[in-house]
Amino acid sequence: MATDARGGTNPIPQFPADFLWGVSTSAHQIEGAADQREPSVWDAFTAEPGRVKDNTTATVACDHYHRYPEDVALLRDLGVGAYRFSISWPRVQSSGGLDFYDRLVDELSAAGVRPVPTLFHWDLPLSVETEGGWLRRETAERFAEYAALVAERLGDRVSKWITLNEPAEHTLLGHALGTHAPGKQLMFDALPVAHHQLLAHGLAVRALRAAGVTDIGIANSHGPTWPATDEEADVEAAGFYDVLLNRLFADPILLGQYPEGLGELMPGDVEADLKVIAEPLDWYGINYYAPTSVGAPQGADIEFGGFTLPAELPFSVREIEGHPVTDFGWPVIPEALTELLTSFRDRYGDRLPPIVITENGCSYEGIDDQKRIAFLDGHLRALHRALEAGVDVRGYFVWSLLDNFEWAEGYARRFGLVHVDYETLKRTPKASYGWLRDVLRAQHP
Repeated sequence: MATDARGGTNPIPQFPADFLWGVSTSAHQIEGAADQREPSVWDAFTAEPGRVKDNTTATVACDHYHRYPEDVALLRDLGVGAYRFSISWPRVQSSGGLDFYDRLVDELSAAGVRPVPTLFHWDLPLSVETEGGWLRRETAERFAEYAALVAERLGDRVSKWITLNEPAEHTLLGHALGTHAPGKQLMFDALPVAHHQLLAHGLAVRALRAAGVTDIGIANSHGPTWPATDEEADVEAAGFYDVLLNRLFADPILLGQYPEGLGELMPGDVEADLKVIAEPLDWYGINYYAPTSVGAPQGADIEFGGFTLPAELPFSVREIEGHPVTDFGWPVIPEALTELLTSFRDRYGDRLPPIVITENGCSYEGIDDQKRIAFLDGHLRALHRALEAGVDVRGYFVWSLLDNFEWAEGYARRFGLVHVDYETLKRTPKASYGWLRDVLRAQHP
């Protein structure tokens, strides 16, 4: 029986018997063994002084490459039904690169944990970037070839696949603002990156289908956008932000069209590309962390969520007051997850396939992480309310299994259910790990 945030015995409501419970990680953040793969854009980015706040790299990270049996044992003991990990494209391009994922998939299968690989989680091979990266259409075609290669090797044991992770953040942070790899500051000239990632998704879906894969989704980040005030300028700015971060990546996939005014800004034969981008999915993945309050520009740079948003953007992000925040400064508002899911159902109707929450988690210090327990408790209840409201949600993945390399934040943010000592690499399950294990046991008595 799970305890609630007050320490009582208010159990998490029962989810459907076939509901998929899992945890998530990504290759660059945990694998290490950088000498066993080709360089990625993140290797080049973190080698530049000042790019990462603590000037660290993911050369070793959690050393999951060598310690994966220990980590799979943690998954087995936790009782999750699935493990969402990502496959490193740079590792696959190196000699024997798929051997590691062969071993990992076999280990997961033996432990009774369903492998759910993500084909791209931001670590583009540096060799592909030097040829133009996501600014070139050819990268989408190369991604489809890579997807086919992975499916041919693992498809006999992997039955659930994810094409891309968070193309919105990779476009905005990596190519528009330059705060993530590859560090480009293109502002709105980064829009081709969005289009080519979406095209890569559609081409990969076709490649996976051709390889016999039948359970395919994408992991897009979404959250409610709240106008800072009822003033017209704030409402308009919030609407623009919502289009940019939510609909730009959902509408083409689910509706086969870009939001008004954006299609003509994209490169190539957009109408033909949209037919590829809108290849039917078996499910739609949503990464949710927090809502965003947005208003009109304020004429100055703004610090938001660990990033600097420049003054020239046509919106400004505001603080949401009256709610607790994580160590990352993100507001904790579980009910916004219910709002997000019901709004997706209302917006997309029968064009929306079943939903899987592919990431949800929080950054807190400490092994006795009661605040993380409260966060997960609140969000699971909010998710259940969405189910009760008729939203078809089929699964939930916690971010993350392990503390890890948190991109431009380095090792300063801890999202894991399991504490990692970065000096010794010792794993220590946190209080939240035990809490979630108890929740899962209660779900399947």
